[in-house]
Amino acid sequence: MLLSSRGSRIGGRVALGVVSTVVLGATGYLWTQLSTLDAGLVTADVIPPAAQIDTEDTPPGEPLQVAQNILLVGIDARTDAYGNPLPQNVLDALHAGGGDDGGDTTDTMIVVHIPAGGAAATAISIPRDSYVDIAGGYGKHKINSAYSRGKNASMSGLRAQGLSGAQLEVAANEAGAKTAIQTVEKFTGLTINHYAAINLAGFDALSQAVGGVEVCLKAPVQDKYSGANFAAGPQTLSGAQALAFVRQRHGLLNGDLDRIARQQAFLSGMAKKVLSAGTFTDPSKLSSLVGAVQGSVVLDKGWDILSFAQQLRGMSSGAIAFATIPVQSLSLATPSDGDAVKVDPAQVQQFVRTAINTAAVQASGDDTAGGVKPVAATGTKTPGTSPDTKPATSTAAGCVN
Repeated sequence: MLLSSRGSRIGGRVALGVVSTVVLGATGYLWTQLSTLDAGLVTADVIPPAAQIDTEDTPPGEPLQVAQNILLVGIDARTDAYGNPLPQNVLDALHAGGGDDGGDTTDTMIVVHIPAGGAAATAISIPRDSYVDIAGGYGKHKINSAYSRGKNASMSGLRAQGLSGAQLEVAANEAGAKTAIQTVEKFTGLTINHYAAINLAGFDALSQAVGGVEVCLKAPVQDKYSGANFAAGPQTLSGAQALAFVRQRHGLLNGDLDRIARQQAFLSGMAKKVLSAGTFTDPSKLSSLVGAVQGSVVLDKGWDILSFAQQLRGMSSGAIAFATIPVQSLSLATPSDGDAVKVDPAQVQQFVRTAINTAAVQASGDDTAGGVKPVAATGTKTPGTSPDTKPATSTAAGCVN
């Protein structure tokens, strides 16, 4: 993302998806203000009817009746949710290079599983370079290329229909999202029921809207690719600094796995910051958050995010458990994609089944400020891996590399 380097991507931008699907459901106060979200949300027809969940008969405010899986992605694009190019001054502020530097790859992919009842969630991260079968007959490639392959393949047909400019971009993005969703489903064994994607500038706006997020580093870091330049210890980051924190992977012992650990720590910190700051009971803070969401996120068509959030009112930041799929190698030589992350789909699917069925979160504690009922302290689920498998690197608390 910085200059021509594809190794530095903005992973934390998926935080918007987590806030939208998890934290947003923390309190019922000011729902009339939240309804203004609808005016700025972009939707895409990417979830097939067989995977859609019928909630018409569910009374408002009732808990989720069935488990749901949400794919959250961060798109390495230089356009906004409406298909318009991001201004160069915005790209400059984000240290994102020029308008042609993006590859339209989903360099952050997280599947959030929410069980029936909606009181807890498991967020499972997938390394961007995982070498998998890409849906649509594209063969084996890095999983982050599924989106761009589906998008690029659709372009000629869409142009033949007379589409151009922003309309072409939006329609092609929809095709890319479908390929990414189908690839993740095949890889994890899960059916994706909802989809949320965030653009390049969205995470910057969101992190500023919540007033920054506290993070902690084990040691000082300096990385010219991401722009990361931080001291050791706790610190509060927002905007471009927050982006640099969550996208750095150069100079880290485990590369993308350490970056994923940072993403998870940041998401956990953001959820806690939003809840403790009383965002949903402060009209000014709420307005800033809504403004950050609008124009930054794309949701699947038909997903009533406000009703969904109301169904999660029993959830708190402590009810989010983070996990990362097991990998076998970080340096798998491939025929055309360079070094990739070696993964075993069967092992990954077993890991996912164990993670979403592990009762690691139980109700406990008193109500917190803002009427949020805590469920439990955030935990990191790391189901067993075989001796020759690199363990899932995942942390949502404490200091990270």
